[in-house]
Amino acid sequence: MNILSGFPPIAADILVLSMVALSGIMLGRVKIFGIRLGVAGVLFSGLAFSHFGLTLNPHVNHFLKEFGLLLFVFTIGLQMGPGFFSSFRKEGIRFNLYAVFVVLCGFLITVIGAKLIGTPVKIASGLFAGATTNTPSLGAAQQALQALPEPGDMVNLASIAYAVAYPFGVIGLILSLLIIKRVFSINIDTENLKFKQATDHSINGLIRKNFIINNPNLHNITIGELPGLKETGVVISRIKKVGEDFVKVANSDIKVEVGDVILAVGTSTNLDKFRLVVGIECQESLMKMPSNISFRRVVLTHNKLIGKTLSELGLEAIYGVTVTRITRQDIVVTAIPDWKLQFGDMLQIVGDEENLARAADALGNSVKLLNETNFAAIFFGIILGILLGMYPINISGLPAPVKLGLAGGPLVIAILLSRIGKIGPFVLHMPVNANTAFRELGILLFLACVGLSAGKDFVNIVFTAQGLKWAMLGITITMVPTLIAGCVARKKDNLNYMAICGILAGSMTDPPALAFASSMAQGDAPAVAYASVYPLTMILRIVSAQLLVLLFM
Repeated sequence: MNILSGFPPIAADILVLSMVALSGIMLGRVKIFGIRLGVAGVLFSGLAFSHFGLTLNPHVNHFLKEFGLLLFVFTIGLQMGPGFFSSFRKEGIRFNLYAVFVVLCGFLITVIGAKLIGTPVKIASGLFAGATTNTPSLGAAQQALQALPEPGDMVNLASIAYAVAYPFGVIGLILSLLIIKRVFSINIDTENLKFKQATDHSINGLIRKNFIINNPNLHNITIGELPGLKETGVVISRIKKVGEDFVKVANSDIKVEVGDVILAVGTSTNLDKFRLVVGIECQESLMKMPSNISFRRVVLTHNKLIGKTLSELGLEAIYGVTVTRITRQDIVVTAIPDWKLQFGDMLQIVGDEENLARAADALGNSVKLLNETNFAAIFFGIILGILLGMYPINISGLPAPVKLGLAGGPLVIAILLSRIGKIGPFVLHMPVNANTAFRELGILLFLACVGLSAGKDFVNIVFTAQGLKWAMLGITITMVPTLIAGCVARKKDNLNYMAICGILAGSMTDPPALAFASSMAQGDAPAVAYASVYPLTMILRIVSAQLLVLLFM
């Protein structure tokens, strides 16, 4: 007998959902052998409630599950969109190749393993998602299963397979990291020091240096024409002319002379390269000398300036100020002329107070707008995402067209829109706190509904020979690709262990493993590589899960 039978249906559904979410959150905070389940605790809470007969109306369950998935992937796309394309530069290419290998290897192991243990590959798509702790890929697999002529119980069975494999996905990856550490006798302190030395000259390590111009070839050349500026990305912010004691803003049309002192901003490596062009480093700091120069950090919130480059803004020509640095999502870069601006970029501008105020007004500089969510743009993006997700992509050899679905379409659109910044009057912006809240709400809804729909059969399967086979296949899907990739990365490419941890955690989209690696590193070093591979991995896992269903119909 259902203990909530006396409640109105809507009230009963909300009550069950809230109880599952609350108990799941509390369960996720419990440490088991030093590891937390995190948001996955909601899944296991839902399984338990469903096992004891507390479920949702099937139609309500289906709606909330799909809506939660859409909300989750869309907000993830908004978050990772600005850095998606930059993740394929320099080291990012190599990192992503390892992540692609992990995904493809896991795909092949899933197919072969499913055949060996006598499980339909369509259901094994749940093992693939659970063993890689990737919830959107489970959603994509379920949508592909629901589109089959006779899905039967396969949707629920895929959910159960996901729940069986998920804990082993978390534990298996951590075991892989520890095995790699042991095999190569890695010293964490040494790896941390090497990682720090390698990244000291990164885009986040901007510093100032003063140079005396002593290269006679530069005499009477304007600052904007100085060789090496574009190649190094160095920005000159202040200048003291020879024979003068007053420092002024280094506008690009000022001509330099031998003996002038300039203040340059850039990474240590690039500043050393630029020094070879202009002259010698000066110990005298222009920052401490008399001037009417000040600086201000200004936020770009003016809609009409989004998507323009710094050179197109013409701040120097119009307002007499120089942009020295740009901050975007905690990443600081020098203000190169062809940098395309996005809503919320923070510009550090240098000039006198009057000109700084004029430039700030032109850029918008509205903190209030930064803290507001443009819901019109959000729903516009969701509409485009659903339309793209439902569009059939015909691939030769497949019995049915591939669809990105609610797991893929909104993700792709969110990445593109957040990269572009706006379409017409629609500025796609969501504050970080709001994004985090909606993302967590989405994943809570999805996992709670998955657990509530699959719990009635969970116990009957997990504690059987079939359940044991699923668990063994799941940990194989997790550990074999990560061990191969990690060992090759260390032995062949001699990658830093902190980077390997980030690559493997990102290739599994596994936050608990990232947290474990960060605790070993006593810092956020693994998160750099994790962020590089996460976007591409997410898309590949969504597509791969669908292919496991469609290729083996």
